[in-house]
Amino acid sequence: MIKIKRVYDPVSTDDGKRILVDRLWPRGIKKEKARIDEWVKEIAPSHELRKWYSHDPAKWAEFRKRYKQEIAGETERLKKIKAEARKQTVTLLFSSKELERNNAVALKEILDR
Repeated sequence: MIKIKRVYDPVSTDDGKRILVDRLWPRGIKKEKARIDEWVKEIAPSHELRKWYSHDPAKWAEFRKRYKQEIAGETERLKKIKAEARKQTVTLLFSSKELERNNAVALKEILDR
């Protein structure tokens, strides 16, 4: 099972393996408190894509399309996350204040297909 969660939310035993999927380390959070098992910044959106999107709801569909194209070459990393999710719960962590339209939501859609 794959879940998504803000990295700033409290850690839970239900989280399973916690994977940070942002390119930058979240502001104001210490590594010990975040309890991140893995940081996979290679599958995070590029700086250019993140800047272009800027959490504009009107750009959400296009962002998802461009993001999918960006990570198309990361098949091994994506397969690894899917395989891990078959064994245990995997929680994709993100730092955005936008809860419904962010890279973790888009990544979960890609992984669920």
